[in-house]
Amino acid sequence: MRSMPIALSRLAAPLVLAAACLPAFAQDKVIYHIDDAAAQATKGLRNIRNHLDVAPDTKITVVTHANGVDMLFEGAKDPKNPDIDYGALISALKARGVRFEVCEITLRNRNLKKEQFSMDAEFTPSGVARIGALQFRERYAYIKP
Repeated sequence: MRSMPIALSRLAAPLVLAAACLPAFAQDKVIYHIDDAAAQATKGLRNIRNHLDVAPDTKITVVTHANGVDMLFEGAKDPKNPDIDYGALISALKARGVRFEVCEITLRNRNLKKEQFSMDAEFTPSGVARIGALQFRERYAYIKP
């Protein structure tokens, strides 16, 4: 039996080494970007629920800014369908490991206080900067419902 040609064996070793050095992608990581609660919140929350139903180990962070933060107000409901209580949907997703972040620049620009938000909300200095960092540094996939 013939052994592997020398040129091929020289190529194989670096490829095997490179593959071994690749980061392990054991868990999918996704950002859901919400900047308009009226247009995106209900659809986005349903997307996240469906996402976790088929891929329960996915690490999901929802980053809100501008009018997207409105979905995280204490007592917030869908303006088109007041029977949809965002708080209940958000709490259920938070229990499944989803993080909900509010942009502090938006708070300043809209004169909002942290006390106006659901206890499920966390805060980030800049929503846009957070999205960039998650995508670039932490390799999160980006979804805008």
